[in-house]
Amino acid sequence: MNTIIINNLTREKRYALLKDQVVEKLVINQPKQHSSVGNIYLGIVEKVLPGMNAAFVEIGEGKSGYLHRDKLASFVIADDEKAVKDARSISSYVHQGEKLLVQVEKDATGTKGPRLTGVIELQGSNLIYMPHGRYVAVSKKMEDSLTREKWRQFGYQMKEPEEGLIFRTSCENIDQGYLTVELKKLRQDYRGVLQKAESLKKPGKLLERNAFIDDVLEEIKKMETGEIIVDDADTKAAIQKNSHLPIQLYSGKENIFSAYRLEHEIEKALKRIVWLENGAYLIFDEAEALTVIDVNTGKYAGKYDLRETVIKTNEWAAMEVARQIRLRDIGGMILIDFIDMKEEKDRRHILSKLEVELKKDERRTNLIGFTPLGILQLTRKKTKPAISEALTVRCPTCEGTGRILSPETVAFRLERELWEHRGGDYEAVLIHASIDVQKTFSGEQNIHKRRIEELTGLEVIFVDSNSEKPFYEIRQFGKAAELKRK
Repeated sequence: MNTIIINNLTREKRYALLKDQVVEKLVINQPKQHSSVGNIYLGIVEKVLPGMNAAFVEIGEGKSGYLHRDKLASFVIADDEKAVKDARSISSYVHQGEKLLVQVEKDATGTKGPRLTGVIELQGSNLIYMPHGRYVAVSKKMEDSLTREKWRQFGYQMKEPEEGLIFRTSCENIDQGYLTVELKKLRQDYRGVLQKAESLKKPGKLLERNAFIDDVLEEIKKMETGEIIVDDADTKAAIQKNSHLPIQLYSGKENIFSAYRLEHEIEKALKRIVWLENGAYLIFDEAEALTVIDVNTGKYAGKYDLRETVIKTNEWAAMEVARQIRLRDIGGMILIDFIDMKEEKDRRHILSKLEVELKKDERRTNLIGFTPLGILQLTRKKTKPAISEALTVRCPTCEGTGRILSPETVAFRLERELWEHRGGDYEAVLIHASIDVQKTFSGEQNIHKRRIEELTGLEVIFVDSNSEKPFYEIRQFGKAAELKRK
C-alpha cells in the first residue's frame, strides 16, 4: 500500500512516500534552499562566451545563470537547417545586454549558478505548453503507439508554428475539447508573464511556482491507490481539489514525521555508513559532482562459500544503493565499488539487479557499466541539492575534509616555531593552546617542556584554549612575571 505523509505545518516543508511501510522517497524543502526550478525570470545577458557557445545571464538572484546556445528561444525558432544553425556561434543569436525570458532548469549548487533555458515551459494538468518549442511530444508512458500518434497529430492541429506541446500521461482518456480549453488558459498565463516583463526595468522574477505543493500533487497523480496523511488543513483542501484518494488530517501534538517514525530515516540519509539487514554495510562519500559508494561484507559471512557470500552481499547492496540514491536525492556521477566478482556472469547479474531497481527512480539515470577495475558507473540527473547538501553545512573544524591535524602534529609545529626564537632577549613566552596540544608538547611530568625550555632559554607559559580542534597561538614574549599575571 502506498502512503504519502506530508509535514507542511512549519517553515521546513517535508513529505515522505512509503510503499508497504518502507520509505521510498524523502523530500525536504527549507526556505533558504527553496528550489527555483520552473521559475521564470526577466534576465539580462551579462556575458557571451563563443568558445563555450553559452552565455551568463543576470536574473536578480545573486549568481548569474548559465544558458547554452541550444536552449535559446532565438536558436530554436530559427528557420535555418539544423546543420547551418549548429555551425553558427551563439553570437548570432544573442548579444551582451539583451533582455531575455528565461526559466530555471537546475538550481544553483556550490559555486555554480543556476542552469537556464530560454524555451519556456508552462505546466498544465494535462499539457506542457512551450511558446517557442516548435515540436509536439507525447508521454512515453502511453504504451499504445496508435494513441500516441493520435495525440501527436492533434497537437500539431492545436498549436501555432512556433509553439510546442507535450501531452502528459494523464491526458490519455481526456476529451480533446477539455485540452483545447487548457491550452487557451496556458496561453493567457504566458501573456500575463510577458505583460509583467514589460513593467520590469531590471532583472527579476516573473513567475514562481509552489514547488513543494506541485511536487506533492505530481507524486499523488502517480498513485492509483493509497492514502494521504497531512498535518495542515489548507494543504488538505488543496489536495482534495486534485485527488480522489482518501486524505486524513493529522492533529496530534507530536510532529507528524516523529509520530510515523520518519525522523530516523532522515538521520540515516545523512549518515556516511548504512547497515544492511544481513550485517553488510555501505559507505557513502559525497563530493559536489561525484559520489563514491563502497560495499563491504561487514558481519556477513555467508553459509557456503566465498562466491555465494560476495553475490548475496552485492545483491542486497544493489537494492539498497538504488533506494538510498533516491532517498538522498544524489545526482551527478556515481561510482559503486561492489565486492570484487571474478566471473563476468556475476557482474552481469548484479548489473541487471541494479537496472531493475533503478527503474523505480523517476529521475533519469544512465547505467554505464563496470570499468576494467570493477567499479560500476552510473549517472543520475541532478536538478536540486542532495539531502546532505540541503540539511548540512561544511564543518568549520575540518572544512569539509573529514580530517583534522592531530595533537602530535600541532605540538611538533609549536616546538619547531619555538626553536626559531632560541637565544633571544626574552625570558618567557605566553602560548594559548588546547589541552591535548599542551599534554603532547609537555610529555609525562613535563619532561619535553623542560628540555625545550633549557635549549631555547624560554620559559613556556600555557593558557588553556577552548578550541574544539588541536590548536596553539603564540601570544606574547616578555618577562615571566608579567606574562604569568596575564
